[in-house]
Amino acid sequence: MKKSQSTGDILFNVVNYTLLSLLTICTIYPFWNLLAISLNESGDTLRGQVYLWPNVFTLDNYKVVFQNDALLGATLRSITRTVLGTGLSLICSVMLAYTLSRKEFILRKAINWIMIISMYVSGGLIPTYMLIKNIGLTNSFWVYIIPGLISVFNVIIIRSYFDQLPDGLIEASRIDGANEFQTLFKIVLPVSMPVLATITLFVSVGHWNSWFDNYMYNTRENLNLLQYELMKILMQSTQQVTSNATGSLAGETLRQITPQSIRATMTIIVTIPILFVYPFLQKYFIQGIMIGAIKE
Repeated sequence: MKKSQSTGDILFNVVNYTLLSLLTICTIYPFWNLLAISLNESGDTLRGQVYLWPNVFTLDNYKVVFQNDALLGATLRSITRTVLGTGLSLICSVMLAYTLSRKEFILRKAINWIMIISMYVSGGLIPTYMLIKNIGLTNSFWVYIIPGLISVFNVIIIRSYFDQLPDGLIEASRIDGANEFQTLFKIVLPVSMPVLATITLFVSVGHWNSWFDNYMYNTRENLNLLQYELMKILMQSTQQVTSNATGSLAGETLRQITPQSIRATMTIIVTIPILFVYPFLQKYFIQGIMIGAIKE
């Protein structure tokens, strides 16, 4: 029989749900407001009169964005970077984490300490730039991929997850004659989906949102990424935005476009892919973080 709640429990639930509801509204409102601004004529936007719903519905902002050839090319490069960078980073991080999780590995503790120290002490921006320049990665697409292949934070989470797996799994695979690669890819990884999905989300969002490496290491226009193009748009005036838009939009339509409207539109565009990906990984996300953070 269900136990009745006390007055204190009821009061706690009311306060708890109220605060969570307010937090949810505060989290959703900025994105919803940007969506309304992106679908509204810019006149109301400049006057700050757009809140929850567009006052004058229009798709002109999206027409300007999607008719810009530079943005379309940058989107394809961002997608390529995200897919390729996430896949390679996951493979490298998993292999390193598996090596460090093996108790028979002699240098396990030393490498762990070196990695942890690197999280708090770095060479700095100038030495990093000089290193990347000297190895010939500047003005190259691979500068988006290679420097970020390994993240110490991600390796530690994956290694901690591997530490929780029963030793019997590894021992049984070795008895059956499996080598280390077969043990990792056929035994360990299939039972590590929560942490793999969590790291995939971390890395893919990082690649998709990254623009600073584009700003620092690439000066070629044909290597610009979507987020970098977004940053350039945010710094442009109304005249610059409209002059960079390609296509055959009417002059009256172009006069209705402002940087505020373009900013909201671009934010919606770059956020939508993450919103589609996250629900498929959400069920693994909390489980991967919690298990990967616990050490028996």
